[in-house]
Amino acid sequence: MRNVLDRGDSVMRCPFCHYPDSKVLDSRPAEDGQAIRRRRECLDCHRRFTSYERVEEIPVWVVKKDGRREAFDRSKILRGLLTACEKRPISLDRLEQVVDRVERDVRDAASGEIATRSIGELVMQELRQLDEVAYVRFASVYRQFTDIEGFRQELERLIQAQRPQD
Repeated sequence: MRNVLDRGDSVMRCPFCHYPDSKVLDSRPAEDGQAIRRRRECLDCHRRFTSYERVEEIPVWVVKKDGRREAFDRSKILRGLLTACEKRPISLDRLEQVVDRVERDVRDAASGEIATRSIGELVMQELRQLDEVAYVRFASVYRQFTDIEGFRQELERLIQAQRPQD
């Protein structure tokens, strides 16, 4: 059996200069063993970049509020987290770990389809534990607060959850 890369129809191109060859500097398990992270160096421009090798899984379709369906895209979760965590002391590595957990939960829970509402709730659970400010930022967009009262109620729920139970 030949590797796809051996046929020349699919190569790992440098994201900077698009040269079709690189050397692997480091490989390690990632995403709780579900992927392999490879640190590479381009053989032409010598810049370094990271690639991930994952097992191709059965696609999960995300059902939008209006009923449209689209393929699950983990990069959308990371973009939302980056926005919520802007200027917060949270490393990209920690955010990628959150995305890994959310993706794992989505794939475990989904029977081929999952509602955006469910994904949003998973992200909010993670953010609540990670950073309260980022959680409130994400919740304000996700829950689409239309007035200060909705925002205040969400803050009150967060404060109540923080108080020790008697």
